[in-house]
Amino acid sequence: MAAAMELRLEFSGGAELLFDGVKEHHVTLPSQSEPWDVKQLLVWIQKNLLKERPELFIQGDSVRPGVLVLINDADWELLGQLDYCLQDQDNIVFISTLHGG
Repeated sequence: MAAAMELRLEFSGGAELLFDGVKEHHVTLPSQSEPWDVKQLLVWIQKNLLKERPELFIQGDSVRPGVLVLINDADWELLGQLDYCLQDQDNIVFISTLHGG
């Protein structure tokens, strides 16, 4: 059983506008039978934090192209992307590079 986990989530580059303009969220993920990974975190974010226009943040089961993801200041592509097993106190940053013209 994976214990409850505390994370710091940050949204910037315009992504915060999809979360009521709040850039930083300190969240506690509930305990569950399997370890939390980023894929499960994105589902949790969509159900619990995302306030509007999910199509600007989520595409399929991942973030939309143009949203950079950093886990503890490292590019998530170096850490396994959706399969990265979250650790207590991880800092996950989502930066939108999508801008209107």
